Amino acid sequence: MAGRIPQHFIDELLNCVDIVDVVDSRVPLRKAGRDYQACCPFHEEKSPSFTVSQNKQFYHCFGCGANGNAISFLMEYEHMEFIEAIKDLAHRAGVEVPLEQTQIKSVDKDLYGLMQDAAKFYRQQLKSHADGATAIEYLKNRGLTGEIAAEYGIGFAPPGWDNLLLALGNSPHQQEQLLTAGMTIRKEDNRYYDRFRNRIMFPIRDRRGRVIAFGGRVLGDDTPKYLNSPETPLFHKGRELYGLFEARQASRHIERLIVVEGYMDVVALAQHGIRNAVATLGTAITSDHITPLFRTAPEVVFCFDGDRAGRDAAWKALDIVLPEIKEERSARFMFLPDGEDPDTMVRKIGQASFEEEISKAVPLANFLLNNLLQRVDMSAIDGKARLVELTRPKLAKITNVLSRRRIISRLAQQIAMDDIELMLLLGEKPIENQRGKASQNRNTSEIRSLSPVRTIISLLLDQPQLAQKTSEPARYLKLEEPGVTLMVELLELLQNNPNINCGTILEHWRERPEQKHLAKLAQLPLTTPTEGMEAEFLGALTLLDKQRIEREYAFLLSKSETQGLSQEEKRQLTQLQTEKRDLAKQLGRQKSE
Repeated sequence: MAGRIPQHFIDELLNCVDIVDVVDSRVPLRKAGRDYQACCPFHEEKSPSFTVSQNKQFYHCFGCGANGNAISFLMEYEHMEFIEAIKDLAHRAGVEVPLEQTQIKSVDKDLYGLMQDAAKFYRQQLKSHADGATAIEYLKNRGLTGEIAAEYGIGFAPPGWDNLLLALGNSPHQQEQLLTAGMTIRKEDNRYYDRFRNRIMFPIRDRRGRVIAFGGRVLGDDTPKYLNSPETPLFHKGRELYGLFEARQASRHIERLIVVEGYMDVVALAQHGIRNAVATLGTAITSDHITPLFRTAPEVVFCFDGDRAGRDAAWKALDIVLPEIKEERSARFMFLPDGEDPDTMVRKIGQASFEEEISKAVPLANFLLNNLLQRVDMSAIDGKARLVELTRPKLAKITNVLSRRRIISRLAQQIAMDDIELMLLLGEKPIENQRGKASQNRNTSEIRSLSPVRTIISLLLDQPQLAQKTSEPARYLKLEEPGVTLMVELLELLQNNPNINCGTILEHWRERPEQKHLAKLAQLPLTTPTEGMEAEFLGALTLLDKQRIEREYAFLLSKSETQGLSQEEKRQLTQLQTEKRDLAKQLGRQKSE
């Protein structure tokens, strides 16, 4: 477990780096008014719709919807992990990244070193052990060269119960570490023995290239045929992907990732020049797999056996993928002929033909709709209605509006129904399928119709210093307006941190559901000139105060007529009457101005 980076350091870092410099060093920007523009690096386009705001320290694409701060840009563009992005910005700023030492587990550092030593031991055994020759012969028969075996760090765990234990377990502490790392097993008499014996060893690396686990393929008749490391402090098989590190090493910008089943599939494809394959580790696709896949490449092809089990697994994977589909992302499904796997198939037909088969993979929308159509008798009277009901829960998983719209349009064509009619049946609101300037125009009209709460949040994202113009934000929590809790939290954050910008604000909500709402408001172009923003901000606060006062006043007045009021409540009612008069005068002055 890595040390936690203090939030105050992240705030200071985002305040001292300029997102324009960060983006421009990778994607050349040109000045456009007070902002900067470029063709979006996250989707194909001919005219620029990617905007970087120096004032807000925020980027947004009106075409595909990509947005975020300098950290988000590095994570998406360079495929960095969060901490990697922080370190990159810190290096640019010339500062060291501090870690909260109470959060650091030195045991993890020891385990990483231990796993590296284990990988080295297995590589040496492949070359030097008497039975290593059998393993090398097996690899050669599978078509692998020494170069590709070395690149993937393939090794050999010799027969016997304690080879690794004798090599690396020289003390009680080291023996305990081998157990913690999943490399040994403890017997009932508290003695240890090697987990992997007489197996070809495939080191599993994390996204930084550190060995975190192993997969072993048996050479004899033992079972299981493939054996993975157990769950450990370093390894969670539902999150990791074999070969992802090697794929990223082979190419900085990967357009497509192929997800296959096993280690040998990944290595065999690499041997034939297909360097963009990864494998799950004995588990079905999980949501934790999807994020690194799409962070690495905009297109993911899932490769399954063509039998019933393979198609069932693909259908389950579809449910996992649907929430992550966006306009700039695509997923497809490839089904292999009976009796084939990627390893055997690529050796049989070669790189070019295999890649041609990949290009024929079924698009997600086709796979979804074809499956649904197979479950419905369209000749029946209620066929269309039944299909709509089956489609509804699948569409509900897709959070991206445009992606959902495309599938609805495809379904409408399949069943000869008007798009709008089908959208209404599915409970969808028809939208214009326009991008670029049209999206900006919709955003402009949207900002004009914002509620007072959303107006306040939008203005604070553009001019955070406005938060100092009010006091006691918590008083607005008495309102039941949508977003008021977020508004109050934002006001309190800015009052306590008066120098942070929009990009830094968004970082405080990373991994929280409110972040997407803040990002949406941050991208809206404000029509109010800078000199008028304070007046608009105070005016929106006044409207909220009016709602608050009227609601509290009406409640106390009603209570006085039915139950009577305590002395404190009578005082509150008098105070509210005074506030109502003062507010009416204030609103009158604002109206005359």
